[in-house]
Amino acid sequence: MLDVTLGCDSEVGTLRAVILHRPGAELQRLTPRNNDALLFDGLPWVSRAQDEHDAFAELLRSRGVEVLLLAELLTEALSSGAARMHGIAAAVDPRRLGIPLAQELSAYLRTLDAAQLAHVLVAGMTFNELPFAASELSLVRRMHHGGDFVIDPLPNLLFTRDSSFWIGPRVAITSLALPARSRETSLTDLIYAHHPRFLGVRRAYESRSAPVEGGDVLLLAPGVVAVGVGERTTPAGAEALARSLFDDDLAHTVLAVPIAQERAQMHLDTVCTMVDVDAVVMYPNVVDTLSAFMIRRNGDGGVRIDDAAPFVTAAADAMGIDRLRVIDTGLDPVTAEREQWDDGNNTLALAPGVVAAYERNTETNARLIDSGIEVLPIAASELGTGRGGPRCMSCPAARDPL
Repeated sequence: MLDVTLGCDSEVGTLRAVILHRPGAELQRLTPRNNDALLFDGLPWVSRAQDEHDAFAELLRSRGVEVLLLAELLTEALSSGAARMHGIAAAVDPRRLGIPLAQELSAYLRTLDAAQLAHVLVAGMTFNELPFAASELSLVRRMHHGGDFVIDPLPNLLFTRDSSFWIGPRVAITSLALPARSRETSLTDLIYAHHPRFLGVRRAYESRSAPVEGGDVLLLAPGVVAVGVGERTTPAGAEALARSLFDDDLAHTVLAVPIAQERAQMHLDTVCTMVDVDAVVMYPNVVDTLSAFMIRRNGDGGVRIDDAAPFVTAAADAMGIDRLRVIDTGLDPVTAEREQWDDGNNTLALAPGVVAAYERNTETNARLIDSGIEVLPIAASELGTGRGGPRCMSCPAARDPL
């Protein structure tokens, strides 16, 4: 492992370390019967998705970024007995399985080695795969179909941005809104609590009271955070996050940004991402309508919330710059909608003015290049089936300060 100082104060400081999750057996659990509930719009060709993800990881490494793979971190963390208990307790739900089956399953999982347990926690397990004979005491076991999940798989773990994000030297564990993703944070929490790499790292926001997802959180500049409020992050979640960041002196201004509550705009980073210290790429349909409530700390320790103002104006004011450059993809309505759906506005900055982007969004990428942004294209015919781009698939753990 490289010797880098963990922490991030922006979206665009030179990227030094990032957490990715290579897609695996959990994606092979997707079927036409369950893919909607598991939040995928199609059934990915898993081996091709793995090839595309490997190429993404290699691109990052070629630019000097240390790539930390979540499955490896999880396996290493599970060498701790406390971590094993943590992971098993989160995966085995007595309310759904009943106490007899839950006890049997927990006892079995405790016999697995770290790699085997990590696999089950991520890929899940069906009733057919239970390694012990049917218990006469478990009505749940008798009444479920064999292909039903006794532990649900986590196909959205691919999108490591959502379950945690770094702000300053601290890491924030989020609260995911939808049932299909709620257990992801237990694995993230386990890794940060028990992996030696993160020993001594302090936590930021840890509230579980209202949903906040990392895809809605943009670090616009040191001390300035934008939070999308829509399908996944609630107004209560944004407010709780803002107050927590103020209390810990991790931010001085938070912009709460309402976004449409729809699948195509599930997170703020599906319509807007930072591509330079003073520039964003933004879906043209929202450039003129995106607004923000500015939340700031008062001198007496209280909080002031201003009326909604245009996002671009409020962001520039909070960042202390004359103008936030908006790279409006300027496309015809049909192309704009297609490329936004295919994550054209979801870029990952590797340094100021250098971004990774899906190669399929040719028109958006051309506009970025015309605006002086270096675009590093990656293939995504299969990675995109879960609706997430390069930013969604990455949790930066270390960036150079701006």
